[in-house]
Amino acid sequence: MPFEQAERLKKLPPYLFQEIDRLKAELIAEGVDVINLGVGDPDLPTPRHIIEKLKEAAEDPANHQYPSYSGMNRFRSSVADWYRSRFQVDLNPEREVLTLIGSKEGIAHFPLAYIDQGDIALVPSPAYPVYHIATMFAGGQTHFMPLLEENDFLPDLNSIPRDVAKKAKVMFINYPNNPTGAVATQEFFQKVIAFAKENNTIIAHDAAYTEMGFHGYRPMSFLEVPGAKDVGIEFHSLSKTYNMTGWRLGFAVGNAEIISGFGQIKSNIDSGAFNAIQEAGIAALEDDQSCVKEMQKIYEERLDVLIPGLNKAGLQARAPKATFYVWCPVPKGSTSKEFTSRLLKEAGIVTTPGSGFGDPGEGYVRMALTVSKERLQEAVERIQNMSL
Repeated sequence: MPFEQAERLKKLPPYLFQEIDRLKAELIAEGVDVINLGVGDPDLPTPRHIIEKLKEAAEDPANHQYPSYSGMNRFRSSVADWYRSRFQVDLNPEREVLTLIGSKEGIAHFPLAYIDQGDIALVPSPAYPVYHIATMFAGGQTHFMPLLEENDFLPDLNSIPRDVAKKAKVMFINYPNNPTGAVATQEFFQKVIAFAKENNTIIAHDAAYTEMGFHGYRPMSFLEVPGAKDVGIEFHSLSKTYNMTGWRLGFAVGNAEIISGFGQIKSNIDSGAFNAIQEAGIAALEDDQSCVKEMQKIYEERLDVLIPGLNKAGLQARAPKATFYVWCPVPKGSTSKEFTSRLLKEAGIVTTPGSGFGDPGEGYVRMALTVSKERLQEAVERIQNMSL
């Protein structure tokens, strides 16, 4: 019996990685030792003190009830304290902080609060697909902002057509950036704020990777820049910072009016994050952050294996200042999907084709630092043995 799918499902982009997954499964079945650099999922364990806090909190019967829609007051206060300590940004925990069931959930639901049928959202490309899909699900139209190497993978705001800029209800930005690893400057954020004020546009900054800076680099928050809180909000996740990917806990912070509207959507969609997980989140945010420094050190060591190895193979990869991604140019004459397929077939290495993140991603593959440095060394040796 056939069932007609909703138009929003029919509009979803095709699953570009289906062939890669098929080839990977075939190689594994043949006994090939596959090294997976395609998944942006931390391989490091959640720190022990966070796990212990979850155990303790899960034993408390008081946590076995529906949580607050906006999040526990103590969790939101911990977020505000963390922002003050990390970024010197003052937040009102009651009005300017909202608990999320992971930042992906928040980003996916946010357009429902501010995008109506036919409204425009400005979305970077290449980018995390959720920005575009969430806009589409809300009935909006996406205007893509290309992220090009000659612009340091920052969108050229001056290239946005005037009529589009005036109709744009939301602009999504993401720095440190997935997939390119690019970082933003204060000057760029200042231009974004000026654009938002001129065009009455909400800025939604996805800041999931601010705690993944390397070799002394400390990524900044959008909210550090004067005027940012007038025009936008910032999404943050405990997934990458504390290796809590499966726990589903994040938060949005910023403009109180924007947070309020967003909160109304969430209160009609979900029932909040489990209190025991929020208790664990409090432990994560309030600890001395030594676990974060250790994580940064491990990824630095991996980066220092991968980049020289890729360059020795002739791939001319640039080391990112932040994120655990390397945005690697493909050899001349190859498309990103072709090179992804070659890496898998000839070297048993899974990567992600840049074109899967949007047309401007063509010519690159994304590699994640989510395997040990020993496995990365094995990966680069395999690539060096290929004929590129």
